[in-house]
Amino acid sequence: MKPFSIAALTAALLAQNAAAHATFQDLWIDGVDYGAQCARLPLSNSPVTNVASDDVRCNAGTSPVASKCPVRAGSTVTVEMHQQPGDRSCSNEAIGGSHYGPLMVYLSKVSDASTADGSSGWFKVFQDSWAKNPSGASGDDDYWGTKDLNTCCGKMNVKIPADLPSGDYLLRAEAVALHTAASSGSAQFYMTCFQLSVAGPGSANPATVSFPGAYKASDPGILVNIHAAMSTYVAPGPTVYAGGSTKSAGSACVGCESTCAPGSGPTASATKASSTAVATPATVSTMKTTSTAAATTTAAASGCGGSCSVAKYGQCGGTGYAGCTNCASGATCSAVSPPYYSQCL
Repeated sequence: MKPFSIAALTAALLAQNAAAHATFQDLWIDGVDYGAQCARLPLSNSPVTNVASDDVRCNAGTSPVASKCPVRAGSTVTVEMHQQPGDRSCSNEAIGGSHYGPLMVYLSKVSDASTADGSSGWFKVFQDSWAKNPSGASGDDDYWGTKDLNTCCGKMNVKIPADLPSGDYLLRAEAVALHTAASSGSAQFYMTCFQLSVAGPGSANPATVSFPGAYKASDPGILVNIHAAMSTYVAPGPTVYAGGSTKSAGSACVGCESTCAPGSGPTASATKASSTAVATPATVSTMKTTSTAAATTTAAASGCGGSCSVAKYGQCGGTGYAGCTNCASGATCSAVSPPYYSQCL
């Protein structure tokens, strides 16, 4: 038997999939209607690969948006991710091409979410990482966060810690793809930042890490060959904050992960936190929020009809889209990736 070579295996995989490799990099934070309000949408679905770059904060070329989504501390937000713009069909994998790896979500308390650059400290509030598949022969066969994302139609539930103080926060949702991570600098990071206004009575001050800085290219959770048998895996970054949540890879979809559907509720909009404000499930949105307490919701707009307005760079049409089609003044709804995605430009 020839000696096992990680480099040779990676080269063989790339050669076999040369035509398809570009699609392996496709990940879209399917922001559409809600995302146009509080999501800093990526300009493309290409990955970040340099963990020492500022791009690892909120993705390359993204900019702050005007609005902030209102969330109550202790509630659960559901972030939805899909690799293709406008494709929210559960019959398609949210992240295809064997993009196996962990899902992680961070929060950063900032003075103003609509201007923050992501340089403030971050603390991890959610993780869905890895679990051994007893019947598997390699890491490809094991349970991964991205596999759970596919099972749950692109959705993951994230608890907002109940002990957080009121104020503005950035929420950084991230999927890490490890299919070519056997060589340094080859892991792929996909992330989007959401601008939140949190209402909470707490006074917690979690320890934080910085981006860049939290990850190193040599970290065992980043420089790893998942095509070989694995006995353990340690996700990059810090441990999850005590007030956050962890999902066991391979476990079932729960709550909004299995029940929320496009068009299931009104679109929420807010610019500052209040003690009673809480976002409701958004029409065709990347982020739906549900309260863990008795349902008390407020909505600013229906998301559809003549009175709504989609901000510049927000989605205004495409296959399966059921949200607002009116662009804000100065922008026109234009086909970007027909027939899947139209955007206000």
